[in-house]
Amino acid sequence: MKLSSVVVRMALGAAWVLGAGACAGRQPVADSESSSRATESLSAYYPLAVGNRWTYRVNGREDKPVTVEVLKEEDGYFHDSQGGQLTVDAFGVRDRKRYLLRGPLTEGSQWTNVVSVASTERYRILQADVPCETRAGSFPTCVRVEASNRVDANTTLINALTFARGVGLVRMELFVQKSNGERMPQTSLELVSYQLNPGAPTARGQAEAAP
Repeated sequence: MKLSSVVVRMALGAAWVLGAGACAGRQPVADSESSSRATESLSAYYPLAVGNRWTYRVNGREDKPVTVEVLKEEDGYFHDSQGGQLTVDAFGVRDRKRYLLRGPLTEGSQWTNVVSVASTERYRILQADVPCETRAGSFPTCVRVEASNRVDANTTLINALTFARGVGLVRMELFVQKSNGERMPQTSLELVSYQLNPGAPTARGQAEAAP
């Protein structure tokens, strides 16, 4: 199983990433000062620095943990051990195809990622500035995001993501939703430990969390 630090390559579900091109939409020009403040705030929810490492358990299993480690920075993107590439700009946390988290970090905020002619992902912040818990610990300031991608008339993929300030992605749950609203769980990730580079601005003083 090959995972990405971004949401498991949009979830072990090829329907999220089919298509040769990707477009997250053209962005308005932001002044440098406000852009810097926005980037700093957003980067706190996915600290990116070489050496940062997160370990997850998959589908609640303890025997096959998956570790994602940032290996290098190249062309503005941080490359991880599972093939993911992430960056943070003034508008949000993104890979080369989509924004996973985008400001403003307020409940109800929405955005759309067009990842191919036939595939559009719609994101919405369900909760902001709320506590959350995982095997890695309790985190006081988290953001919960839900992404949806309609596969056909009867099926929609739902990806529920939780980001903790100062830590990164702490939980991911993938569902298949039928036209009657029923959700069937497919895949889940839960953070069990993490280690952040003490030199990273949003990770200063962090230590590895016990499983």
